[in-house]
Amino acid sequence: MPTTTRTTCPYCGVGCGVTATVGDDAAVAVSGDVAHPSNLGSLCSKGTALADTVGLADRLLHPVVNGRRASWGDALDTVASRFTDIIAEHGPDAVAFYVSGQLLTEDYYVANKLMKGYIGSANIDTNSRLCMSSAVAGHVRAFGEDVVPGCYDDLEAADLVVLVGSNTAWCHPVVYQRIVAAQENDPSKRLVVIDPRRTATAEGADLHLALAPGTDVALFNGLLAWLAAQGFDSPRPGSADAVEAAHAGGDIAAVAAACGVDADVLTMFFQWFGDTDRTVTVFSQGVNQSSAGTDKVNAIINCHLLTDRIGKPGACPFSITGQPNAMGGREVGGLSNTLAAHMGFDEADTVQRFWDSPAIARKPGLKAVELFEAIESGRVKAVWIMATNPLVSLPDADRARRALEQCEFVAVSDCMRHTDTVNVAHVLLPAAAWAEKDGTVTNSERVISRQRNFLPIPGQAKPDWWIISDVARRMGFGAGFDYLGPADIFREHAELTAFENDGGRVLNLAGLADLSDDEYDALTPLRWPVGHQQPLRAVGAMPVIEDNRRLFGDGVYPTDDGQARLVAVTPRGPANDISAQWPLVLNTGRVRDHWHTMTRTSKSARLSAHIPEPFVEVHPLDAEQHALVNGALARVATAWGALTARVTVTTNQRRGSLFVPMHWNDQFAADARVGALGNPAVCPISGEPEFKHTPAAIAPYAAAWYGFILAARPLPIARDAAVDYWVAVLGERFWRYEIAGIETPTDWVAMARHWLGVEGRAADWLDVSDIAAGRYRAAHMDAGHIEACLFVDREPLGLPDRSWLASLFTGAPVEQADRAGLLAGRPADTSKDTGPQVCSCFGVGRNTILRAITENGLDSVAAVGEALEAGTNCGSCKPEIAQLLAESGRD
Repeated sequence: MPTTTRTTCPYCGVGCGVTATVGDDAAVAVSGDVAHPSNLGSLCSKGTALADTVGLADRLLHPVVNGRRASWGDALDTVASRFTDIIAEHGPDAVAFYVSGQLLTEDYYVANKLMKGYIGSANIDTNSRLCMSSAVAGHVRAFGEDVVPGCYDDLEAADLVVLVGSNTAWCHPVVYQRIVAAQENDPSKRLVVIDPRRTATAEGADLHLALAPGTDVALFNGLLAWLAAQGFDSPRPGSADAVEAAHAGGDIAAVAAACGVDADVLTMFFQWFGDTDRTVTVFSQGVNQSSAGTDKVNAIINCHLLTDRIGKPGACPFSITGQPNAMGGREVGGLSNTLAAHMGFDEADTVQRFWDSPAIARKPGLKAVELFEAIESGRVKAVWIMATNPLVSLPDADRARRALEQCEFVAVSDCMRHTDTVNVAHVLLPAAAWAEKDGTVTNSERVISRQRNFLPIPGQAKPDWWIISDVARRMGFGAGFDYLGPADIFREHAELTAFENDGGRVLNLAGLADLSDDEYDALTPLRWPVGHQQPLRAVGAMPVIEDNRRLFGDGVYPTDDGQARLVAVTPRGPANDISAQWPLVLNTGRVRDHWHTMTRTSKSARLSAHIPEPFVEVHPLDAEQHALVNGALARVATAWGALTARVTVTTNQRRGSLFVPMHWNDQFAADARVGALGNPAVCPISGEPEFKHTPAAIAPYAAAWYGFILAARPLPIARDAAVDYWVAVLGERFWRYEIAGIETPTDWVAMARHWLGVEGRAADWLDVSDIAAGRYRAAHMDAGHIEACLFVDREPLGLPDRSWLASLFTGAPVEQADRAGLLAGRPADTSKDTGPQVCSCFGVGRNTILRAITENGLDSVAAVGEALEAGTNCGSCKPEIAQLLAESGRD
């Protein structure tokens, strides 16, 4: 019988509920959970494709010590003894953990307890430091505690939603579609997008402010000064100082000039904000990832506190997080500058008393960037990395690689056998993956959801909490880590939030501290705080508590005097400015269908199809100035590193700025780790890096030829000396390789046969060449099936589209008519060419949409959806469909 399990999505901080069904044939099907309050059944393209990612290809299934398979006992003893010996010789601050928002709350809790409460150091930090620690610091400065005061319902209740530094349509699509749906139901509602780039999110905005990178404080200080001039006032502490600091930025004209936006557009935004009581300001990485990130957060919060737009339906500042359990990690002290349960180091005695632990960290530990600097310098001699890939995701990532390569001892817990980070570890510990994990996560609106396993843990892999606890026991700390399962850990976590908490901390899970195992298993989504006054005993019927959707409505905050604070902030430029050597600004972020460093999404052919290759977005005038050609390759360099990427020339990019996505790594591309280029400067308060402003230069890549290969099996292209540039992409029944070289081979036939694996043997071979034009094309057939094809041209735009050729890899013989068009790269029947993918959920291509628009007279995104289904699931492709309608003159 098929079994269906309710669990949660492992991607962004929206925290969508999913139902996973395992059929009698072991096939997995995933859909949105209509009962989950955060997504109400919706899923984005990544969530929709989750079933594609649960296979065991390239899984780490057994422990490895020094490159050789080992038993669990040997691996755990090695980790425990190396940490114990280094601590004995050099002290607890000579070791560190680097963890992840991919961990469940229970995993996070045990790791934090071991490091801070038993080893006695605060050297445990998380990759969440890289995305939302500025929000944490801003919340603490303003509210007294790291608390998001609103909920997703506020986005629908708001009359004005302001999205700042957030490409929500691509990065948090389910949330974005809730905003869009609310606008469609009430056209008087407005959406403002503040972002240097014209993203898919900006396409749907009523107003887009393409401010200059790094000028957010100037913008929101300008708004604060304008609001004060309109008569808004607040008795809260810091109000007068914040307004005075804001007035120093000058009038609207001065603010507009500082931000690089039109004064009339800025005035319109200020007026809309001032006139709209129900305003929600959503901010994300574009705000947080800055050397002034915390000040940017407080500049936004100041405007809400001055106008008393907080704690009310449709009114709040709203930090939306990047990872599925960034919030849960914050709850249990996953950041190096906090203790568990939202306690600080001044409450270390409280935490130690609860844990009855032999030691306790009494000062903040090393934050992510400085942690890897300490590893490089030798101050930290052993590090345990869990569920993250810092050699791709950190700024100045080449320095991080050097640090780990020379570190005395590196342990890595991961579910994948090959990542950039796994490849430099001394010990590999195989961890359970998403479909096999059991515990809880907390999303951006404080909703705690159960993560339930629906597949058995394969091979010798183990849950992270089990691995950490076993190492703790082998280090001599058994009494503190005798957990029987995640329910034990969750109860302890909940009890700690309530311990000696007289109401001074908002985070309080007292009502969950004595859940039975059955009640824990049956837990349905609920939002903290959960006090004793809220009985939650009905197994399987635990509702989201509606009276805590919004916090601070009573005006009481977790500060010494119960009041929120406005924080005076002064605009300052990024840590490193542009120069003659580095005249451009490099920005980085996500694309629609990939996630972090691609260890999961690379397994899905449909997710890889939308944007299959790393790219650099360039404004047309910058492209002209730097001799760049659309579709060609370019070399992007900074003071910290360089990469090669495909050029996309677009007016959506602000002049003077570049954008390169963060996902590609050494497993899937020759040279595309944007982290290696990233500015390692950090916010002095939060420690979050300056990912959105790295001074950079760009120049054409000196390619003598461009090409691609489609093959029915993986090919060793990455190891071929004749290929200087390559990107590997998994397709449906094929692999795709984008390639280029600096020198032209003297014999294309021999090179083609070598690359396609038919060197020295008879084969059904088709080829055509035009030496003068620098063009060569070949195909290898076997019994009528296509095995591989190669297309080479001197110019990148001389290559045909890959979509139709990819469709020939069906496992069936190629039809004669299609074989005739094979080396031309296009079918005789043009209706067979679907074009590049637009809709990942339903696999609808660009050409299919354009033909439907023309032939059927479609004139709206909804009409395209009705005809082709495109855009009717997650909706993240709707902006692209709208652009195609505009190109066709049908918008």
